[in-house]
Amino acid sequence: MTKDNKKEELFYQYYEQWIQVYKNGAVRKVTMDKYILASNWLKKLVPDLKVSELTRIRYQQLINKYAEFHERQTTMDFHHLLKGAILDAVDERLIDRDPTRKVIIKGKTPREKKIKYLSQFELHNLLSSLDLKNGSNWDWLIMLIAKTGMRFSEALAITPKDFDFLHQTLSVNKTWNYKNKGGFSPTKNNSSVRKIQLDWQTVVQFSEMVKDKDEDKPLFVDCIVYNSTVNDVLKRCCVKADIPIITIHGLRHTHASLLLFAGVSIASVARRLGHASMTTTQKTYLHIINELENKDIDIIMRSLSSL
Repeated sequence: MTKDNKKEELFYQYYEQWIQVYKNGAVRKVTMDKYILASNWLKKLVPDLKVSELTRIRYQQLINKYAEFHERQTTMDFHHLLKGAILDAVDERLIDRDPTRKVIIKGKTPREKKIKYLSQFELHNLLSSLDLKNGSNWDWLIMLIAKTGMRFSEALAITPKDFDFLHQTLSVNKTWNYKNKGGFSPTKNNSSVRKIQLDWQTVVQFSEMVKDKDEDKPLFVDCIVYNSTVNDVLKRCCVKADIPIITIHGLRHTHASLLLFAGVSIASVARRLGHASMTTTQKTYLHIINELENKDIDIIMRSLSSL
């Protein structure tokens, strides 16, 4: 296809081709699905938009249309999914100038957020209510995620061999592909491969639990697993403990939040969670960091006033 012909190509078709050339096989399926979903939205919102017609105004109108159906953060994610392809089109001189420059991200008013994490007292009540007597049930998984901050897919993939009880560590080096019939899969990113330090109580509990189990088989998986199933178990545990209801992913938020409130550095929390960078941790827990900064200001002022 000549340059002039490519300029007359529909934008959603150019984007579909760009995805296949640059992303297919280079990103994980979950990420690829996001690109495909973005492509479907392009076809729905701007089916007749040509590549050469993609000006700043037309791009802002596209983003505004998308924002009518989505919250601001989701709209921001959509913008980032499109931007790489658009910048490539600029490099190929199919578009004269970068139409994404100075874009204004809008979005629907966010829904009332569910409680994402528990207080230390509430987590203590939850852990105290768990049934840890009967084999490797879901209560054990709940406890492990609460104590380590692992992702759900990471915890499902844990095998007895991953524990190093002598050094009190747990190796995270794979995930369980529960969304697609199971099986081991790579971690989310290279930073997700890590060793998590365990407290002595967790070491004692799991050293007993994993006895006589196949060291290469997942501790918690013997059939198809659904996230909703474990969330239902956790919901019942929360009701039993008389605490706010959170999700399995909320246990990861709880773990990180308690560490930050305890004074653990953002860098250490990021490594423990397996975040690719501290920026991810800062964005996710900005509200907690802001609260801690306010406390720091009070400490600073009290220290200075005593001089």
